[in-house]
Amino acid sequence: MNTDSIVQAIVVAIIPVLFAISLHEAAHGYVARYFGDPTAANEGRLSLNPIRHIDLFGTILLPLMLNSVGFPALGYAKPVPVDYARLRNPKKQMAFVAVAGPAANFLMGLGWMVVWYVFTYTMPSGDFFIRMAEVGLSVNSAMLVFNLIPLPPLDGGRIVTGILPEPWSRQFGSIERYGIFIFIALILMMKFGLLNGFLATGMTIVQDIYSTLLAPFISLLQ
Repeated sequence: MNTDSIVQAIVVAIIPVLFAISLHEAAHGYVARYFGDPTAANEGRLSLNPIRHIDLFGTILLPLMLNSVGFPALGYAKPVPVDYARLRNPKKQMAFVAVAGPAANFLMGLGWMVVWYVFTYTMPSGDFFIRMAEVGLSVNSAMLVFNLIPLPPLDGGRIVTGILPEPWSRQFGSIERYGIFIFIALILMMKFGLLNGFLATGMTIVQDIYSTLLAPFISLLQ
């Protein structure tokens, strides 16, 4: 891939990627505030501005380093601070806070599919926006499925922690202290293709749901 192709790929991807991670994090903060924890609001993190959510290492350097050595370009945004003890019902509501991030990705993916259909059927010459919509659809679908893996510190793990009865909930939640090792293990599993089937199947299911929801809209465009 030449320099021009690399620059074009970055330009096409930067908007959907930044908003995918930013709105994911902001959604956690908004739901936490709704349930009584103003921590994210007090620290100025309830923002749709991607700059407020970029982590120099996790968002930029880590994906570049992983990609340079042939690993999946996984990264993360600066986590929105949530003080679960300040929620009105911490155990129950932590699951709602956790699911907010994947839910935001679901809605963004749905929006990008709408953009894709609009430009594909009404403006075939809008190749730049079609490719951007494809990136947005893929990135949000992937983030949704990956974050729902039921292991702390991923959102799926926190959802499971929130719905398990005590004392199983406390024991399962304690796994989060090993979060860095779990993250490394997931990277290695993706590197060697051990998660490919799970992620591909999950993304296909999500995009099939999008197509079903948008069927009336699509019929109008065709």
